Amino acid sequence: MRKVGTVGDGGGGGRSWRLVRADTDAVPASVRRFMARARRRRLRAALPWAVTAGAVLVVGALVWVVYGTAVLGVRRVEVVGTDSLTPLEIEQAAAVRMNQPLAGVDLDRIRGRVEGLPAVDRAVVSRGWPSAVHIEVVERTPVAAVPVGETFVLIDAEGVAYRTVSRRPAGLPVARLAAPGPKDINTRSALTVLAALTAELREQLVSISVPAPAQVSLGLRKDRTVFWGDETQSETKAQVATALLGRKGDTIDVSAPDVVTIR
Repeated sequence: MRKVGTVGDGGGGGRSWRLVRADTDAVPASVRRFMARARRRRLRAALPWAVTAGAVLVVGALVWVVYGTAVLGVRRVEVVGTDSLTPLEIEQAAAVRMNQPLAGVDLDRIRGRVEGLPAVDRAVVSRGWPSAVHIEVVERTPVAAVPVGETFVLIDAEGVAYRTVSRRPAGLPVARLAAPGPKDINTRSALTVLAALTAELREQLVSISVPAPAQVSLGLRKDRTVFWGDETQSETKAQVATALLGRKGDTIDVSAPDVVTIR
């Protein structure tokens, strides 16, 4: 900028000044280059902050969409792995709230509710983007049926009594137990023996009775009985009993597997 003076009219004889823009050519080239470099430095210094602010805004918007709206909300529940249970029973137990943000779904809590069903051994719950909760269940596998009145209670390999049925499932042995359960000593003895049976014994097995831990006995087809004694040496007893299946006799006593009796 430069000052331009003018002589004022009147008797005062004072000067008045006004500012006018200097021509570009009036600014030295070195000054112009200095000013240009200064502007570029300011832009470079501000660019990272602008990029960061933009990224924060984008991330914030995405987080709000994912966690704060129903755009990516739960629309359906997918259930696989059911057998005795139905998918509807699993959905009802899971109690998944529809339209809630999928990212905010508490998968562990859903899994806990599903595994609370007696027939469910374990469950795996996951998100199925963009709008589904996926539930995979593994049901308990029965190893014996315990008669209770006119019904049967199914127990699994851990002794969990999880389901009552009106008829004994085909191929499942009857377990005569007074108080079936994982903590019952007689139940544990029965499960140990059942797990040790050979395929031949399992094929002929009709029932297992455990009135006391040392009084295990197997009921086979054709009204044959294998007196097992206690659960110790079960694998050896199973091999010995299998080898004697072809012998005559209604009762095979393998309670002492080194001294077997048949009568």
